[in-house]
Amino acid sequence: MITDGSIAPVAALLADPTRVGILWALVDGRPKPAGELARQAGVRASTASEHLARLLAGGLVVVERHGRHRYYRIGGERVVAALEAMGALAGPAPSSGYRQSSAARAVRHARACYDHLAGALGVDVTRALVERGALVLGNEQYEVPPEGAALLADRLGVDVGRARASRRQFAKACLDWTERSYHVAGALGAELLERFRALGWLEPAEGSRALRVTPSGRRGFRDVLGIDVLSSRYG
Repeated sequence: MITDGSIAPVAALLADPTRVGILWALVDGRPKPAGELARQAGVRASTASEHLARLLAGGLVVVERHGRHRYYRIGGERVVAALEAMGALAGPAPSSGYRQSSAARAVRHARACYDHLAGALGVDVTRALVERGALVLGNEQYEVPPEGAALLADRLGVDVGRARASRRQFAKACLDWTERSYHVAGALGAELLERFRALGWLEPAEGSRALRVTPSGRRGFRDVLGIDVLSSRYG
């Protein structure tokens, strides 16, 4: 049973800007060493280690050991969902300076949210699939009719059957915290992002959870889904 008292320790962990910064740096699902997390959070390595110890004890991150090296990973999809929900309540923070503003725009345009595509591109991909009949919005999740499954397989090579067979939620309608609209998450969202990466349409941006659209991705998103990533929406 969840009580007020059981929520308080988690809320306390999320009340510190440095810890939240570390968690945001891990939202894309990729494991990172403490040194890289310290740089992204803008703190000393010793400070990052102290915060990581608290996040680890609270179950918000997990650690992987590879030889003498330790890599930290977000503590699961539920942690990401909590951060996204708080982001939707708080809204984007104002950025100061060109570098910070540029990074914030990149994250808003396209980012990995654990294992699915979020940001403006995630919302536009979802909208394009709805317009083409591949997705139908139901009760907080998307359904894929038979003709939609054929379209996803033929045009994008997405294995809908494999997504359905997953033990996780199939196609969750996830409220995007920067766009205030839905993008598709869950097992199907993960399949889509995996295909976009395999097709070479998306690649990770250096030192960021943002995703970069490649030249082949610009052509692919335009030709297959009618999305112009060079439009002012992404400028």
